[in-house]
Amino acid sequence: MKTASNLGIWMDHQTAHLMEFTTDPIQTTTIDSKFTHEEKEQTLGRSENLMHNKEQHEQADYYRELGEHIRGYDHVLLFGPTDAKVELLNSLRKDHRFADIVIEVEQADKMTPNQQHAYVKAYFSKRLALI
Repeated sequence: MKTASNLGIWMDHQTAHLMEFTTDPIQTTTIDSKFTHEEKEQTLGRSENLMHNKEQHEQADYYRELGEHIRGYDHVLLFGPTDAKVELLNSLRKDHRFADIVIEVEQADKMTPNQQHAYVKAYFSKRLALI
């Protein structure tokens, strides 16, 4: 029997911190959106329509990159302070490759790396205790 693999992702529209739930100390991988505040200012100066178009494309690339990481897991927890987690969930639900992955969303505040690790440990430990 395959061991279930669990992934916690604290995210906002700029940054995602991916943390695999293991018995070892949790390691964090960071993925950043390519659409920075500086890039927003620069494209906004040329055209608001261009800025929104570029932002949508960069956000889609960011979510696609996160999706590639998520594909290898059985259960994923998306948490963070913005609606980015819900936007990612909605984009993943449109793709049949994610149909067998349990993806849950929880609202959370800004957190330090240690708080994020504790949150992921508590969430998956509680979940495993229920199984």
